[in-house]
Amino acid sequence: MPEVPDVRFLTVAEVAELMRVSKMTVYRLVHAGDLPAVRFGRSYRVPESAVADALQRPIADVG
Repeated sequence: MPEVPDVRFLTVAEVAELMRVSKMTVYRLVHAGDLPAVRFGRSYRVPESAVADALQRPIADVG
């Protein structure tokens, strides 16, 4: 039997709290492909490592 990697998944609400954005912003990031996520039924789960990577990326200039 293959080993399952030790990955922690976060809910959209948990990601929003960590990133200090709204849940809708997290959904937009997931749907745009900017934040990888796995869909379980009707909800999404985001790997904790993907959130850490997203927070380390430089923010693009707006305007």
